[in-house]
Amino acid sequence: MAEQFDELLSRANVRVERILSYGQVTPAEQWYDQVEHEWVLVLQGAGRIQYQDGSEVILNVGDSVDIPAHCRHRVSWTAPQQLTIWLAVFYR
Repeated sequence: MAEQFDELLSRANVRVERILSYGQVTPAEQWYDQVEHEWVLVLQGAGRIQYQDGSEVILNVGDSVDIPAHCRHRVSWTAPQQLTIWLAVFYR
């Protein structure tokens, strides 16, 4: 199953996506460096966000994190045996 990104809403200063992951991770050499801030909430499953400084945050159902614009990060783990559903809000 491929990771799936669905844009649910897009306006001038905000974009909402649903992301479905099933064991996918961001490649080790790739970092997200976005111009928008990103608030992400785990609705189902679990995942880990790693920052370029090596720190990580573990997200289980109901957990969220707010990632400032240009804060380099990647998804280092998602639950391999179950679907992880993320709700991501990108804003300026």
